[in-house]
Amino acid sequence: MEWERMEEYVGQLAGKLTARGWVLATAESCTGGLIACELTNVSGSSGWYLGGVVAYANSVKQALLDVPAETLMGHGAVSREVVLAMALGAARRLGAQCALSVSGVAGPTGGTPEKPVGTVWIGWAVNGVAEAGLHHFGGDRLAVKRQTALAAVRGMAARLG
Repeated sequence: MEWERMEEYVGQLAGKLTARGWVLATAESCTGGLIACELTNVSGSSGWYLGGVVAYANSVKQALLDVPAETLMGHGAVSREVVLAMALGAARRLGAQCALSVSGVAGPTGGTPEKPVGTVWIGWAVNGVAEAGLHHFGGDRLAVKRQTALAAVRGMAARLG
């Protein structure tokens, strides 16, 4: 199962951050801190991981990550625009060169025809430049959270070469 490789992926990301002398921040919604947990499961993570914000409520996204209310109202929490703002806000607020963010519908409830269960946006920011990707994951709530965490960590490592 892919989840068993999470520590390997975190190790790859750690190596790339350490080689540059950079640090990472996280902004999590649908994963509820799972990414931060997995990052800190690796010994030495304090050298490259600053911390993160679990911004489950929109009010927290606004207050702690500087996501504009207009962005949330206009696009919804599960959107490209919101994860871009979350990633940039986390990097700026925590003082990191890199940040990743996630927002999605983990299920089993909460899905809509436009954003069904398993819809997840992931954002990555590197030195003030952010990009985002849309994913559609299957399975139960835990499976969606795990797939999101894996994709976020692998995506960050890929963006660092």
